[in-house]
Amino acid sequence: MITQLRTIFGRKGSQTATDPAAPDLPRPQTPTYVVGDVHGRADLLELMLELIDAHIGGTGGQDPRLVFVGDYIDHGPESAVVLARMRELSQDFPDNVICLMGNHERMLLDTLTDPALRGPRWLREGGQATLASYGIDPTPLAEAATPALWAQTAAALAQAIGQETQDWLAACPLSWNSGNLWVVHAGADPARPMTDQTARVQLWGHPEFDSMPRGDDAWVAHGHVVQDAPKLYEGRISLDTGAWMTGQLSCIAIQPDGSYVFLQS
Repeated sequence: MITQLRTIFGRKGSQTATDPAAPDLPRPQTPTYVVGDVHGRADLLELMLELIDAHIGGTGGQDPRLVFVGDYIDHGPESAVVLARMRELSQDFPDNVICLMGNHERMLLDTLTDPALRGPRWLREGGQATLASYGIDPTPLAEAATPALWAQTAAALAQAIGQETQDWLAACPLSWNSGNLWVVHAGADPARPMTDQTARVQLWGHPEFDSMPRGDDAWVAHGHVVQDAPKLYEGRISLDTGAWMTGQLSCIAIQPDGSYVFLQS
């Protein structure tokens, strides 16, 4: 798979011009693939990479971008594998693969910094699966989560993840932009410019994101909120289809002219 992606990403051609007659569509500057929340499903991630690879090859797309909306960990059984794969892809193809931070990555990092205070919430939100994927039994925490036990668990987890991966994860951006397309994890404040969004809103969402229209032409692709199916509507592109529990990982492939198609594994 790495060889195939390297072949596709090696295509460096002129960028296709956007279509000014289609202001009501997302129009990135290059072919763009935005992938929803993976949540520890390494099997679905690999299937999706194959689908994207085939789509790029079939459409002849040049210099594509793969943008992942975050939430690589928790809930699903292979969080450690997914996190390693995300880092590998972003480091092997730094100009083409963008890994955003999700709220679950933020909770993990916060737990490593302040285990006793931040750990319990993370555990309730699916962190047990991540601990188990790194070979750490989460059962004692569920039974008696003392500060000392949390400190011990966090130290073991930090060692298992490794400092380089922690540093990479902490450096993951909160948003990505090309043309009038923006990608964030959870959503955006519709009353504020996309260049002026808070970290909290991008990671956790905004109460008016789904109900209040934006005053600009920005399209916001995101995950975070589970939908029955991916959808594009009124400046929003929702991509979280609950992969860890439904077995369905979703992606949108968008061309510079505004044409798009959903891919699902």
